[in-house]
Amino acid sequence: MENHNDPSGYWRANVRLIIGSLIIWALCSYGFGILLRPLLSGIAIGGTDLGFWFAQQGSIVIFIILIFFYAWRMNKLDKQYGVDEE
Repeated sequence: MENHNDPSGYWRANVRLIIGSLIIWALCSYGFGILLRPLLSGIAIGGTDLGFWFAQQGSIVIFIILIFFYAWRMNKLDKQYGVDEE
């Protein structure tokens, strides 16, 4: 069990969350949209191939989802470590 008054634990959890979010965003943006696009060209979604969709829209959608996930998770971490605004 983590110490709820430990500021270093709070920041470690925060940095882990940021790094995980950046990895997911990079995988979707650069991995699926650029590097793996030839492999995804045979899969159709929305009238175009999946690689193009990730490059044009998918990475933006994933980024917005990650923003909301980060805000939700940080609110939980804030409450867990007693630094919430309420």
